[in-house]
Amino acid sequence: MAKTIFNEERCKGCGLCVTVCPKGIIALAKEKINGKGYHPAENTDVSKCIGCAFCATICPDTVIKVER
Repeated sequence: MAKTIFNEERCKGCGLCVTVCPKGIIALAKEKINGKGYHPAENTDVSKCIGCAFCATICPDTVIKVER
């Protein structure tokens, strides 16, 4: 099973990863705010992740790491 790791403190909440996830399981956290004042991205259902790494590829700040 694939695992996505988000560096939440570096995430600026741009939402690009949300738009490219083919499974629709990445969302901006509604109840979390990082030290910079942004809602960071998070994986809402780890069991559905296919490890495509589209999210990590599109992230302009390289805050996402995908482990397979």
